[in-house]
Amino acid sequence: MTSDGTTTWQDPEVVRAMLDDSTTWAVVGLSGDRSRTAYEIARLLQDRGKRIVPVHPSAPTVLGEQGYATLAEIPFLVDVVDVFRRSEAAGEFADQAVAIGAGGVWFQLGVLDEAAFERTRAAGVPMVMDTCPAIEWRRRR
Repeated sequence: MTSDGTTTWQDPEVVRAMLDDSTTWAVVGLSGDRSRTAYEIARLLQDRGKRIVPVHPSAPTVLGEQGYATLAEIPFLVDVVDVFRRSEAAGEFADQAVAIGAGGVWFQLGVLDEAAFERTRAAGVPMVMDTCPAIEWRRRR
């Protein structure tokens, strides 16, 4: 817990930097299913001026953006890898984010993997866990 009451995996400066300074977000688990939270958050990211990159085994085009089956297939730099996977499956995507040189990793609300957090931070890559961009933007009002 930090002095302002947040957990270390929700460092306010890391959250701010990802929301304000990043432009390209790879969204792991994003499909064309409009009922899924990943779809709603990807649309919100676009509305906030972010470029989204769907990452899903079927590599669908979603919200007008070409999808890729894996993070490694994305042919350009990614600022943030936003992970919509269960906690037990999320850590591998943090490792892949580090491997592709992503600028940061964001695990969505309810997604926790403290070992992945430690590995990612040890590699010098900022990480946020167990929150959502929509929640963090609302907190700023």
